[in-house]
Amino acid sequence: MHIHILGICGTFMGSMAVLAKELGHHVTGSDANVYPPMSTQLEAQGIELTQGYDPAQLDPAPDLVVIGNAMSRGNPAVEYVLNKGLPYVSGPQWLADHVLQGRWVLAVAGTHGKTTTSSMLAWVLEHAGMSPGFLIGGVPQNFAVSARLGGTPFFVIEADEYDSAFFDKRSKFVHYRPRTAILNNLEFDHADIFPDLPAIERQFHHLVRTIPSEGLVIHPTTEPALQRVIEMGCWTPVQTTGAGGQWQVKLLKDDGSQFEVMFEGQSQGVVEWGMTGQHNVANALATLAAARHVGVVPSMGIAALSAFKSVKRRMEKVAEVNGITIYDDFAHHPTAIATTLDGLRKRIGDAPLIAIIEPRSNSMKLGAHRDGLPESVVDADQVIWYAPANLGWDLGATAALCTVPSIVSDSLEGIIARVKSQAQPGTHVVIMSNGGFGGLHGKLAEALK
Repeated sequence: MHIHILGICGTFMGSMAVLAKELGHHVTGSDANVYPPMSTQLEAQGIELTQGYDPAQLDPAPDLVVIGNAMSRGNPAVEYVLNKGLPYVSGPQWLADHVLQGRWVLAVAGTHGKTTTSSMLAWVLEHAGMSPGFLIGGVPQNFAVSARLGGTPFFVIEADEYDSAFFDKRSKFVHYRPRTAILNNLEFDHADIFPDLPAIERQFHHLVRTIPSEGLVIHPTTEPALQRVIEMGCWTPVQTTGAGGQWQVKLLKDDGSQFEVMFEGQSQGVVEWGMTGQHNVANALATLAAARHVGVVPSMGIAALSAFKSVKRRMEKVAEVNGITIYDDFAHHPTAIATTLDGLRKRIGDAPLIAIIEPRSNSMKLGAHRDGLPESVVDADQVIWYAPANLGWDLGATAALCTVPSIVSDSLEGIIARVKSQAQPGTHVVIMSNGGFGGLHGKLAEALK
């Protein structure tokens, strides 16, 4: 069957394309912006990519068009599909019908940490010999691919609350019907489609409604929004993590790189790994709880986590030039920015830390998070904010509220010049964006040589 995917370079759609190819379909796709890591992964899989949405790419007609949620009415390819009456479906629906049917689905939902936690969980199951399938919105370094069908009933999926398609406004995760569900945390995000936090809580409750009574819901004790979701009605056993929960930790190192895991008051062992930050310790606890639900004893899960290598673009060290270390990070919400910088600060001590931040997500562009930004960067020594031309609010005013030195730059050249003038051997530079950032990482590394 020939499947053509509109919006194929999105992390979800690209991963879905890999699964369709693995099922034996002829897969092609198009996107407005074709950039790594997804484009390189797709090309390596032999999937043909076209830049742009010219209707000519749909002639001869594919057997099915899968339409990504970034597509809207007025897009030339979308209009062609509708006018010609070509069969079409949303990505989550296709996945539910062709991949998840009859599987034991382990879903990871939440505002932050979905990609890292689903990568951890897939790796823990793999390490235990369970050969899981997975679909993750990033490339886990333990696997070097973002999706695979797997050889057993177990399937780990990053479960996103974003909508499914222009013709299906339900959250993607409502399609997945998990048996094991991690609800990591819940804050206001996606201001382009949700008016407020209660609207997102309602979608999370739609997810909770689909989890069987023989399943398991895992969530931290510290999230009032998730507590409200559970109180709307829950028909499934619940395990909690963190203070007062069944799963707890004793931190052995402040930066989160070493901690003891406790389950119902009993020590299960010690995780020693290359990850930092309280958020990753929390992700690890939820992972161990979910893995235990499918039969992985905690001691085996702990051994797996000690060999976990994180995800591309999640505090990924991309270069070290003349003693200056450059990291690539996906953080695009004040909480994620704050926890990431906190983890790095605890690891590097007093070493100079420069944060470069592009407010690129839809919520950021709408200014939904701007009040939280000044507080999110307190662990940096200085911040360079990138103001793209289409930002609809005053980034300078936000930068002025920061308690650490902050400047706004409207060009990559300006950012590079600033870093060159400030960085010295021993400096750590974190580049934060949920896009390609114009290849800044490579350009900066080159300039520092």
